[in-house]
Amino acid sequence: MMWIDLVAVLAVLQFIGFGMVVASARTQYKVHAPATSGHPQFDRLYRVQMNTLELLVCLLPALYVAGRYWSPVWVALAGAVYLVGRLVYWRAYAQNPASRTLGFGLSIFPIITLLIAALAGMVMKGAV
Repeated sequence: MMWIDLVAVLAVLQFIGFGMVVASARTQYKVHAPATSGHPQFDRLYRVQMNTLELLVCLLPALYVAGRYWSPVWVALAGAVYLVGRLVYWRAYAQNPASRTLGFGLSIFPIITLLIAALAGMVMKGAV
């Protein structure tokens, strides 16, 4: 489970890092709290942070439930793909929101895979 724990911690740190980018953008583009929009570049960075939060809520339980039934190494590897996907998404969305598809796919497909693996594991073990 150490690898799953590592991925979970890295995912939360990544989210915090995106939050720091948004905080810096607030200053740079003069978007004062509680405003959540203003300069187009700030808006993009803020959306990356919020989209990451939306997916993080799905990733963390999926990681841990799948990790109860399947190899922690494989589960952590799926989580690592998510982490890379979030970086790809951030870079793409910040430059051109229309180019976010690859990063989003690399983020959502590992989550879906983990959820299916968790369900399959439960069915195979008779938990469902």
